[in-house]
Amino acid sequence: MNMFVLPLFGLALGLVIGFLSPITIPPAYAKYCSVALLVALDSIMGGIRAYQEDHFDNSVFLSGFVVNMLAAVGLAYIGDRVGVDLYLAAVVAFGARTFQNISIIRRHWLEKHKTQ
Repeated sequence: MNMFVLPLFGLALGLVIGFLSPITIPPAYAKYCSVALLVALDSIMGGIRAYQEDHFDNSVFLSGFVVNMLAAVGLAYIGDRVGVDLYLAAVVAFGARTFQNISIIRRHWLEKHKTQ
């Protein structure tokens, strides 16, 4: 249970700062921010899954986060330049991975708490 305290605190703090901050994102950057947020969520869920499966590696987590972020934002940028919504490919791919990781995390959690 202690594993979830720090991430939940960080999430709560981020939400409070985000809602109270006067900073707004221009609509031109909405695609990039949505893809970046989805990649970050995918990396976090993948990290939690790897931690539960006892094979979390910080270097794999960080390199995956950076490379996936660059690939997804680059895809969105190239799509903007050629006039095609290529960011949707990243949204579909990372969205599917995020939901898959969430379902695996849920199964791990249920298995852990079923045996207790």
